[in-house]
Amino acid sequence: MTMNAGPPLLEIDRLSIDAVSAGRQVRLVDEVSLNLQAGQVLGLVGESGCGKSLLSYSILRLLEPGLRIAGGNIRLEGKSLTDLSERKIRAIRGNEISMIFQEPLTALNPVFTVGDQVAEVFRTHRGMSKAEARRKAVDALAEVGVPSPEIRVTQYPADLSGGMRQRVMIAMALACRPKVLIADEPTTALDATIQAQILELMRGLQRNFGTAIIFISHDLGVVAEVADRVAVLYCGRVVEEAPVAELFQNPRHPYTRGLMRAVPQPDAEVMPAILHEIKGNVPRPGHLPGGCRFHPRCPIARDICTTSDPQRIKVGADHHVACWEATDAH
Repeated sequence: MTMNAGPPLLEIDRLSIDAVSAGRQVRLVDEVSLNLQAGQVLGLVGESGCGKSLLSYSILRLLEPGLRIAGGNIRLEGKSLTDLSERKIRAIRGNEISMIFQEPLTALNPVFTVGDQVAEVFRTHRGMSKAEARRKAVDALAEVGVPSPEIRVTQYPADLSGGMRQRVMIAMALACRPKVLIADEPTTALDATIQAQILELMRGLQRNFGTAIIFISHDLGVVAEVADRVAVLYCGRVVEEAPVAELFQNPRHPYTRGLMRAVPQPDAEVMPAILHEIKGNVPRPGHLPGGCRFHPRCPIARDICTTSDPQRIKVGADHHVACWEATDAH
């Protein structure tokens, strides 16, 4: 896995996202800051409702009506994306930054053939003729391991298996060799064999093309296989961030430790007989507890956790955490 020094390729700087309804604002993502280097895989981990997908959609300005970027900035190679016109951001989507959505059957258009949908990327961003784009679509499907691509281009999404549809989505996302690929739970609906194939495919993209990847998952075990670095989100905030090996060897936040207890550790010789769950549920937006947002579910919470929100601090060379236990031990 590649780790490049130098300025970040993508910067998320104190980004906040609000839901606005009937004049009321509810904060969903709260001052998140993250950097992504060229050729790096950044894993975003957390339970459903923690803000992972919202964060990714905001990068491409794909937030649904009623949601808005309330503060902060997103920069690609130093250029702000939050202030771009719709025309300019459309030129970046699918070209410099691409996204693989969680469910390819809903992301792909059921009334167009697979070939037409992949070819459209080349026609939109590369100005190719219909025939040339069709040839490139066949090549793109072959690159991601779709068998008999010259036949597949004539088929519709419903004709393909889940794993094959996911490969089509990846082919579309990589058609223009984007600098950044956002993968939102790309293996969730797939069986173990197909999941392993998709993960290996993504590792190959990073190696062969230097693609920087934001890999979103609720499963730390999957992220451990592909990521260089991991950010753990809870209630719209980053509670811990570290290189993947450091995070697994020395998790400092109780939430991170809870997520890890739910999956077997990497390289473990024996899978645990019992996988533990984190008690309780993620609080609903607008109904967050005071103090540390995790304290109602935390097994080591104490008085200060219920009244004061811990700030993110550095606990290692490249390891940050927001937890009173880590603050006191540091």
